[in-house]
Amino acid sequence: MDNGTKELDAMQKIITEDSITLYWDKPQNPGEKSMYRIFCDGKEAGTTDKTHYTLEGLDAEKEYSLEVRLFTEENENITGKNENFTGENEAAAGTGNAFVCAASETIVLKTGKAKRRLDITKEPYLAVGDGKTMNTEAIQRAIDDCAETDAVYFPAGIYMTGALRLHGDMELYLEKDAVLQGTDRPEDYLPRIKSRFEGTEMECYSSLLNMGELDHESGYNCRNVVIRGKGTIASGGVTLAKRVIKTERERIKEYLSSLGDKIKECESKDTIPGRVRPRLINISNSQNVVISGVTLKNGASWNVHMIYSDNIVTHGCTFYSEGVWNGDGWDPDSSTNCTIFGCTFFTEDDCVAIKSGKNPEGNVINRPSKHIRVFDCISSFGHGIIIGSEISGGIEDVRIWDCDVKSALCGIEIKGTKKRGGYVKNIHIRDCKAAKIMLHSVGYNDDGIPADTPPVFSDCLYENLEIGGEILEVDRTWQHDTAVTVHGFDVPGYAARNVTFRNITIVGRGKNIEQQFSLKDCENITLENIRCL
Repeated sequence: MDNGTKELDAMQKIITEDSITLYWDKPQNPGEKSMYRIFCDGKEAGTTDKTHYTLEGLDAEKEYSLEVRLFTEENENITGKNENFTGENEAAAGTGNAFVCAASETIVLKTGKAKRRLDITKEPYLAVGDGKTMNTEAIQRAIDDCAETDAVYFPAGIYMTGALRLHGDMELYLEKDAVLQGTDRPEDYLPRIKSRFEGTEMECYSSLLNMGELDHESGYNCRNVVIRGKGTIASGGVTLAKRVIKTERERIKEYLSSLGDKIKECESKDTIPGRVRPRLINISNSQNVVISGVTLKNGASWNVHMIYSDNIVTHGCTFYSEGVWNGDGWDPDSSTNCTIFGCTFFTEDDCVAIKSGKNPEGNVINRPSKHIRVFDCISSFGHGIIIGSEISGGIEDVRIWDCDVKSALCGIEIKGTKKRGGYVKNIHIRDCKAAKIMLHSVGYNDDGIPADTPPVFSDCLYENLEIGGEILEVDRTWQHDTAVTVHGFDVPGYAARNVTFRNITIVGRGKNIEQQFSLKDCENITLENIRCL
């Protein structure tokens, strides 16, 4: 095409018995006022300015013919330039505002089979949703009974439980006003399981929902899990976290005492005993997992953590962890093809944190995180979208677009300590609003044996960004800060390199605020069309 657009590509889909979600990579130059029109069986089903769309209320086991068309308003009449220009747009063409259309290929998709619902409140399970009764055994029995053709069904109610263990080829469905509520008692998250936290493999408390068994030398041992609905999955939050830390500190008090001054390398006194805290959802050595539509709330540490996993998709979810120290939202860790979109975050720590292990273990295991997609996500409170600091296995091919992280402490950040080793490369961030941009070396959370060399930050493109130059602190006050920071490592050969900023607008909430770029230990930094307003 000669109109500045390109054919829509990388079309992906999520299929259930009653819905189809389509999502796709954003064209490089979609143009102003672009809209996507979704056609189902030749008829327009809806429009969106997002790069995803869900068709709901579909019939089970039925084929649907689907197409996505990108229509972009242009400022000149180009009728006839595009073979996809259809008669329904001719009126617009005559006004001087033509519409260019780039279309996906028509695809035919079939919805899944209607699943038998295993209602946890019915025989033989008889779970009680009164917010008091412990239902761990009843819910676990329903999970164990769940076949590929079933779905474990949670009607409205509050179902108290301890740790649960999922298996492959199953679904959890939470109805509106259904709450799967984990307790705040550490003993309900036993036994401990092999896991990984802050880049180091160790035994941690079981998470509320657990899938797969951790093994960095093997492939996937859990596949095809769906968690969806309009309900809530919650855990014990800060109370559970404090109780776990207290118990663990007592258990390892001799080890902590033996560290002496080395304990100062940690972020805080709770860092080491806090690493065994359960996550909300732990995904280990798993493949093809979908988490859709639910509210994810108050894990005792990170909320969704995927380790050595592949094709983990999360969309349409809301994350809450305010008040929970180290309460990340969504953390792909040495995992591939992980995608999150259409989600909103209210987190005490990172909204999204992409990781790949910590020195020296992460360098030896050497499993990178790559092919990560983050789009149409909002940070209403939290640190923002972060790559690092655990990067020892490498991080590459990360694409972030159409995200709003202006209400964040860190904005969009790439970070690592000098000890880490590894690398971050091939990062593309575009069409976002951010509090600030950081690509830099850090000195905190720096315990562990150093890698042989520092990390390498390279080949990053930032374009079409609006940067506020102000950050939202934990106490919800706004503070002025440097808009863009690029600091590599002060070791010859390890400067940050090949970083481009293109079409960047820096805006401030107050008048006469000096916004700035801070550049240090870097090379081949390109600035194109930078505006400070």
